[in-house]
Amino acid sequence: MPKQSEALILRTYPFHESDLLVTFFTRTEGKVRGVAKAAKKSKRRFGGALEPLTYVIAYWEEKEKQELARLDSCDIISSPLTLEVNYARLAALSYVSEVIDQLLPDREPSDDIFRLTLSVVRQLKPDSIWMPLTYFDLWIVRLIGLLPDLHECAVCGVALNGSKAYFHPMADGLLCPQDKRLASTEISSESRALTAEMFRAPVESFAGSAWPRQHAADLRRFLAQRIEKHIEKKLTTAAVLERV
Repeated sequence: MPKQSEALILRTYPFHESDLLVTFFTRTEGKVRGVAKAAKKSKRRFGGALEPLTYVIAYWEEKEKQELARLDSCDIISSPLTLEVNYARLAALSYVSEVIDQLLPDREPSDDIFRLTLSVVRQLKPDSIWMPLTYFDLWIVRLIGLLPDLHECAVCGVALNGSKAYFHPMADGLLCPQDKRLASTEISSESRALTAEMFRAPVESFAGSAWPRQHAADLRRFLAQRIEKHIEKKLTTAAVLERV
């Protein structure tokens, strides 16, 4: 059955001699895995359309009892490669792709996550990756249902407003000073307040402010831990971002 949809390319892998195995996140049907026949040779059908987070119209076909679709072609709507791609930006784009690929089940559409990703990719600039990455992590953790209550201790329920708070890879949420575990990490009150601001405004509204790497780094670390706890493994690209 032939199908088409707006889609974001997530990942490609070599498959047979000239084919590629492509994971793409479609607006209408969620995450789809398919084979792009002769993609390594056919510039006419694919060109640069299979680069990570390229926004395309994807055309594919599915057959009964076949796990993989056949990706026939892609028309590029916009490409992140139109801007300079330095190491930091490439690492950020790869991180967003990996998080979506790991978190989202196959064939479950989410227009909210699709629109979030489009907005974040537009803000990932060569000299400005930390703000959009923070916004992406916060919102996708919330949309997937992995964000705990940030205003009370996950163990005793005491309010954390105005008091110190901590997180730990094995904890289900933030911890008060009395219930923090050994090797817990503190999350600042500024970072916690930032979450409320980001839930009230689009990512574009934060684009004009200076955002060095250390700003909200504790929040990003907490959110990455929530993701890794859910998928039960480390994010490869998170380690790459640590070296940026």
